[in-house]
Order: sequence, then C-alpha cells, then structure tokens
Amino acid sequence: MWNWFKHKNYPDFWKEYLKTFKIKQPKSIEKTRFIVFDTETTGLDTVKDRILSIGAIAITNGIIDVADNFEIYLKQDEFNTDTVEIHGILKEGNIEKFSEEKAIEYFINYLQNAVLIAHHAAFDVKMINAALTRMNLPKLKNKSIDTGILYKKLDGKTGNHFNLDALCKEFNIPKHDRHTASGDAFITALLFLKIISKLKKERTVYYSDLFRTTNNKGLI
Repeated sequence: MWNWFKHKNYPDFWKEYLKTFKIKQPKSIEKTRFIVFDTETTGLDTVKDRILSIGAIAITNGIIDVADNFEIYLKQDEFNTDTVEIHGILKEGNIEKFSEEKAIEYFINYLQNAVLIAHHAAFDVKMINAALTRMNLPKLKNKSIDTGILYKKLDGKTGNHFNLDALCKEFNIPKHDRHTASGDAFITALLFLKIISKLKKERTVYYSDLFRTTNNKGLI
C-alpha cells in the first residue's frame, strides 16, 4: 500500500518536515522550540503494541506555551482491556479518533524541527518510529532529551530509573491528568523547567550539555 520509501517519493507532509531541518538551529536553551510529548499505548512492547493517543506542548523562551499544544486520539485496531484502567481510553466513545497514518501526519506537521522532550523518551520515540516504519517512512530526525537522564545530572543523583510520580513529589508538581498523554506532557514540561532551573544554580548550563549522557562535572 505504501510505496513512498521504496521509490523515495515521500508524501508532501514528510517533504515539508524534512525542509524544516534546513533551518539552522539557534543552539540556545532560551531560543530553541522544545516539544514535550507523551504517548499512551496499548502496552510496553514497541513492536506489538500501538499508540492510543499523543499529547504535546511547546516550551519557548523558558516558558510553557499553552497555546502551542497538540492532542490526538487514534483508532484502536489493537485493544488491551488491561491498560484501560491506567489511561482510561475506551475503544469506542465520543472522542474523535484518527487512523494511525493520519495521526502521525498531524503530529509531524506540528513537530517540525523542534527538540523533543519526554520522560523515558526512548520508549515514546520508538513508538512514533514504529508507526513511521509501518508507513514506510524513515525515523524521526529530531533531537531528543530524556528528563530522567537530565535529572541524573543534578548533584548527588544516582540510579538508573526515576519514576515520574516520585519526581513530581520531589519537585512539588501537581499530578493533574496523570496518565493522559496531554497531562503527562504538561507535567514533564514542568519537570524539565524545574530541573534546568536547579542545574543553573549548581553550574553553568550550555545547550549542548542537554544532550550529553555522561554526568561529568562542568558539563552538567
């Protein structure tokens, strides 16, 4: 059905997406457009499971831009009743839902060349990339930041797994709409700003530091 990748004849929305990366990035924490996003899924298997909803919100100039947001629900060809009590998304209902292909197209149009932020970002990025693969399209080109990894850069923080609920408690972040894609995206946006603020109190923070995975002093 999808012959775009084979013939390099990508759909218009993907061509426009690629064009945005020709624009030189400001490489500044203050000037960069960050998109904080979250996916609600049928499970945690990035091959078998599917996306149920995508929520996102932008951060520009160090401020959460509530007017620059995104939310979409997908039709559920794959349905897992065990996860409904977590995300609350039913297979049927009054919420308008879109096909996976159309939802990903809308998300890519919204995203453009922004830097992605998510908590445990690898999973959410893999879910989007898996959907793109099913559309015979390449993977996302956007840089990404994991707030869990960023948190470990704070002085005295060690460990490998940091639960979002625990970090909300530590940073006094209200958990409104927890386990909805849009709600978790907003919570993660608040977490990102609070971590950055605390890091700046500890040391100088550069744009390039956000993408480092080490915890060397003087880097962040």
